[in-house]
Amino acid sequence: MDAQGRGRGEAVDPADQWVLNPDTGDYELRLTPSAERPSAPSTPGRSARRRSGSAEGATVPGQRGRPDQSPRPSRGRSSRQPAEQQTGRRRPRPKARKKKALVWTGGVMAFLLVAVGTGGYLVYQHFNGNLTAVSDDGAGTGGFSKDRAINVLVIGTDKRTGAGNEGYGDKGSVGHADTTILLHVSKDRTNATALSIPRDLITDIPDCPTTQSDGSTKDIPGTPGKRFNESLGQYERTPSCTMRTITELTGVKVDHFMVADFNAVKTLTAAVDGVDVCLAKDIDDDKSHLKLPKGNHTLDGEQALAFLRTRKSVGFGGDLSRIEIQQQFLGSLMRKLKSNDTLTSPTKMWKLAEAATKALTVDDKINDINRLRQLGMELSSVDMKNITFTTVPVVDNPAETVKATVVLDKTKAPQLFSMIREDISLTEVKKQKKAQAAARLKGPRAASADVRVDVYNGGAPSGSAQDAIDWLQNSEGVLKSSNKANAPEKVAKTQLVYAPDQADQARRLADLMGLSASALKPTTTDAGETEPMLLTLGPDFTAAGTPLTPPSKTPEGIQRVGADKSVCAK
Repeated sequence: MDAQGRGRGEAVDPADQWVLNPDTGDYELRLTPSAERPSAPSTPGRSARRRSGSAEGATVPGQRGRPDQSPRPSRGRSSRQPAEQQTGRRRPRPKARKKKALVWTGGVMAFLLVAVGTGGYLVYQHFNGNLTAVSDDGAGTGGFSKDRAINVLVIGTDKRTGAGNEGYGDKGSVGHADTTILLHVSKDRTNATALSIPRDLITDIPDCPTTQSDGSTKDIPGTPGKRFNESLGQYERTPSCTMRTITELTGVKVDHFMVADFNAVKTLTAAVDGVDVCLAKDIDDDKSHLKLPKGNHTLDGEQALAFLRTRKSVGFGGDLSRIEIQQQFLGSLMRKLKSNDTLTSPTKMWKLAEAATKALTVDDKINDINRLRQLGMELSSVDMKNITFTTVPVVDNPAETVKATVVLDKTKAPQLFSMIREDISLTEVKKQKKAQAAARLKGPRAASADVRVDVYNGGAPSGSAQDAIDWLQNSEGVLKSSNKANAPEKVAKTQLVYAPDQADQARRLADLMGLSASALKPTTTDAGETEPMLLTLGPDFTAAGTPLTPPSKTPEGIQRVGADKSVCAK
């Protein structure tokens, strides 16, 4: 946008001319310190000339009149005053709305790379042209909504595109899923979990129908037992395949994805004048080319990218240690975005919006600035102290002599995945604790010997129904149980259907199997004395005797760090 094109002074920075309209919660463009809202249309010729510019012809939400209307000089009134005040009718400023607008304008999740964090600016049509979109190929939910949890996949690719990035080694990389974070925002928006997926995790990559650049669809065969990072780039896989891999790995259905390359780190950190980091020791990494003494530093551009790529000089020198310093860095970036220095600087907000929209590739369901703004509104209310970074629990791959890859920790990983699926916070949130207490099953329990149940397999691993029967009969005394093989239809998760007069049996079986209240499905009519309940095992059933209810708090030994905590890289 060119201020001079509107006949203004050469020293005017358009970014500094955005002011908040407290009536609407949107930012409006004011190109002079004293300009009222336009009230009369300009001439057709002038209108056409303004619409021809890349940003000048766009309408700003909240601005009255058409974009081709020129602002008129005011008579001593501030342009920041609402129209009602300019006409002599004064009313109190809605301070709460102003505060809310500032929060969602600049304080959204940093790990969304602030694409949705610049609220009012992003609705300006100028930024729509910056976005690049790729089809989600049906791998996502099709969109987020206000009445449920939100899951966004953020992928940092190792593709060496962009100026100055060809020298980082592996310059021919097709762009793998080098840094991947699954961001889960709770249904009530009180908390969020950012789950890092190790790139060297051995997992199964499913079959992926993928839209090609020419619009055709190609079915890319799945490959079992491969590094997670090959879910993107390898064999022409797109981010939609990474979405499918995440869902198969965790059981979490992803709503949207965002992909960023090396340039995103450089441009975004420069836009906020650097990110503060702390080093507990000197770093001299010949791979990332980062050389810094211990202590506090503010990094941007090339140095910020080098910090995020460092692994040989921190922790155990592997990718898991690198994940930890990436989480520390993103937490610091989030705190910087929430700071007044950022929120109150229109110039910084403009730079952030410009950098983020140019650096990101998003799925085609959010290839629209207004849709991104709506997503930002949903995410922005989460308190920093209730945002937790964690990593998929893993162990060294036992099949390797020289340890280069990792596999799931089968004890801890299912518990963590279950917490995310069931929307359980990794931090102490009062509202969630009350909801969990209310969900506990209350009432009498039948004796195990009196429980009658037919067990079906509705999506669990093969043989699960018989495994469950063996365990129930031999370990828990539920002798009146039968294996009914495959269910007529698959279920999203394990469920128990019972009649009102079987409620005491249902509570006992729920206790034994660790079923949550949401898994119990009562009917409306009583059952016969010898009629069994119906237990259908879903994908969440992993092994007989393993509770299906997620833990109420983070299991011991799971790495995590709060976004509000400043941690020094070791």
